[in-house]
Amino acid sequence: MIYRFRVLLDTDTDEDVFRDIELSQTATLEDFHNVITQSFGFDGSEMASFYTSDEQWSQNEEISMFDMGDGEEGETIRLMNETQLEDIVHEASPRLLYIYDFLSMWTFMIELADIGEPEAGQEYPNIMFVHGQVPENVQEINFETEDMHGEDEDAFSDSTIDLEDYDELDFDENWN
Repeated sequence: MIYRFRVLLDTDTDEDVFRDIELSQTATLEDFHNVITQSFGFDGSEMASFYTSDEQWSQNEEISMFDMGDGEEGETIRLMNETQLEDIVHEASPRLLYIYDFLSMWTFMIELADIGEPEAGQEYPNIMFVHGQVPENVQEINFETEDMHGEDEDAFSDSTIDLEDYDELDFDENWN
């Protein structure tokens, strides 16, 4: 069987950026990772993880590229190269989240659109449709806060906290 997915890049732009991708149900998540990064123009050299997801796009179980060893003792870590699509995606659970480059946090919402028969002569994975251009950078996070007077103020500016005034800070400067 062939799984057909819509892979939507979560951006704050007016234009949708997505790819429609077909893969064999026995393809691994590592195969899926490779076709996603290539189809969106990334070099694939950054860390990434898939997450199972529910109808509200909540991030659930992680399937990572490598075993980073940060799970509970005895807990098995699912890896992309050992996990086939058919093991985690089906009609009752059609959604995944994919995060590429944990510093930039490129976030993709993936939904199973169809399950079909393979077409004779077609090689898989197959990028069926491309829409939109990937923005230069991920949306910048705005670190502004509202002060008590209703004026916006940079939360990390020197006007908020004077790091030279140790008497105002709530810690022991000679702690070590």
